[in-house]
Amino acid sequence: MKKIPAVFALIVVLALAAQSQPDYSAFLPDSQLTPGATFNVTANDVCTAGYAGRVRNVPQSEKNAVYAEYHIDHRQPGEYEVDHLISLELGGSNDIKNLWPQSYVTKPLNAHVKDKLENALHREVCSGKVDLATAQHDIATNWITSYQKYVGDLPTN
Repeated sequence: MKKIPAVFALIVVLALAAQSQPDYSAFLPDSQLTPGATFNVTANDVCTAGYAGRVRNVPQSEKNAVYAEYHIDHRQPGEYEVDHLISLELGGSNDIKNLWPQSYVTKPLNAHVKDKLENALHREVCSGKVDLATAQHDIATNWITSYQKYVGDLPTN
């Protein structure tokens, strides 16, 4: 019986592991349309009670423009929200470059799941454990890997 070289066995294991990873790219915004944008604020600003409510201002015309950019012509009530990629609680702005239509109904990832990340990152920033710029960068780059980093395992259903 021939022994399989250890390097070959490792390559096979890594290839199989890579194949078993789900592709979550459909749950991310288009980075060309929605790269993220922020207000010029500090952690102290975003950690002040009521901050997000004071700056929230996305008129329906802007929401309609977001849907148009993403070619969403028809939707059911409650199917999507025009979401801030970098949440207001993390200093995200209302600029269209920070907005995208995020589904409430897709599984396993949706707006409700991203909300958990936003809350966790806000707590981390306000406790001084994570720098505001780092939180903004991480969520804008890939909110799904940020979820895994700051919250834990992704939901499976």
